[in-house]
Amino acid sequence: MFDKDTFIVGYDTKRGEKRGPRSRKADPKQLGLGDCIDCDLCVQVCPTGIDIRDGLQYECINCGACIDACDKTMDRMGYDKGLISYTTEHRLSGKHTKVMRPKLLGYGAVLLVMVGLFFAQVSAVDPAGLSVLRDRNQLFRVNSDGLVENTYTLKVINKTQQEQQYTLTVSGLEGATWYGRQTITVEPGEVYNLPMSLGANPDELSSPVSTIQFILSDSNDFSVQVESRFIKKL
Repeated sequence: MFDKDTFIVGYDTKRGEKRGPRSRKADPKQLGLGDCIDCDLCVQVCPTGIDIRDGLQYECINCGACIDACDKTMDRMGYDKGLISYTTEHRLSGKHTKVMRPKLLGYGAVLLVMVGLFFAQVSAVDPAGLSVLRDRNQLFRVNSDGLVENTYTLKVINKTQQEQQYTLTVSGLEGATWYGRQTITVEPGEVYNLPMSLGANPDELSSPVSTIQFILSDSNDFSVQVESRFIKKL
């Protein structure tokens, strides 16, 4: 991803060398000096302690602290700013810098595709989840109304960042009686455990085990179904 047209913090060697101290009134050309007065401020302000004048180094974090320090020194001396600047290796060597180049456009296209895929995956995530756990200690019981009753624990997950109200229903069990809450409010990111049970007339059940669907829905027309079993009196 790095090439000679990549912007870096760089020192203009042609302009800065030969280094050396001088008075403000002195003409550096007559002294055989470049614009760098060798004050070492660029080294002192560098958080990694490198000397950018020695060339590009992997420790450089491109923070620009040395640029600001050098520009202030150039102002005090009456020289042009930019002895240390954001530049490219090509520009420092006197060549033309290509900003829009095939490699950069390719990286940009790949980045756009990755960002697009990320948002597509995020938008495809269901805003809520539902899981159903049967009571393993008791397959069924006959309640005081003479109905066969199965007990479940419904786990509702709110995956959104807002409080949501959900409605729970069941299908596949005609005339079923729902014991427990069917409308719940769940906080953002919360898992809500809802103990409940279903009752059914054993005479109306055609098989010992019925396949049923628990349905979770919200006010935004989202719904999710989870399959479970209802066991009647054997």
